[in-house]
Amino acid sequence: MASMARDLLARDSVAATLERITAWAIELVDGCDAAGILVLHDKRVETLAPTDQMVIDSDRLQERLGEGPCFDAAHSSRGEQVFRIADLTGEGQRWPVYAPQAHALGVGSMMGFLLFTDDEDLGALNLYSRKPGAFTEISELSGWLLASHAAVAVSAARTHAQMEEAVATRHTIGEAMGILRGAHRLTEEQAFDVLRRYSQEQNVKLREVARQICERGSR
Repeated sequence: MASMARDLLARDSVAATLERITAWAIELVDGCDAAGILVLHDKRVETLAPTDQMVIDSDRLQERLGEGPCFDAAHSSRGEQVFRIADLTGEGQRWPVYAPQAHALGVGSMMGFLLFTDDEDLGALNLYSRKPGAFTEISELSGWLLASHAAVAVSAARTHAQMEEAVATRHTIGEAMGILRGAHRLTEEQAFDVLRRYSQEQNVKLREVARQICERGSR
């Protein structure tokens, strides 16, 4: 677990962090054959870092049907934060349409963990086994520990990405202002006003306006 935590925090992007999370799930959690992260955008499902086609097929099935354990886990922090399904064939009453079709995809048993920090939901980490009864209480504990570390790592990766984007945006805006000042003999305040006014009038983000000016130079 310590090695896993260091490995996750060493990733240089959100995508790389997610890929390592699902890879670690297969390595650390007994019975886990496949893993993926489901993020719910209203009713649209996004599958991140799947390790097997079965994960993608299951997520698409839940999106189409509007039901299923992973769909429920990602839906709200007020719902279940952990679920463990020993045998999917016994869940026909809870998910009457999803359960038999998921079983036909090869899913025998499942576990899911809401990825969350104190201030944001990040989706659900879902683990699959092709065998019924594959996940035990120890498997659930290992999955929960992984999900706890994963939530922190994803949040850190997102913060880092946002900071890098902010620095890059500031640099681009500064470069665009320099081009405008040199070409039209404007003050720094006047150059920024030109950028801001064009952004508002054209309904284009300020960083995009700046990027276009940098690409075109003083033209």
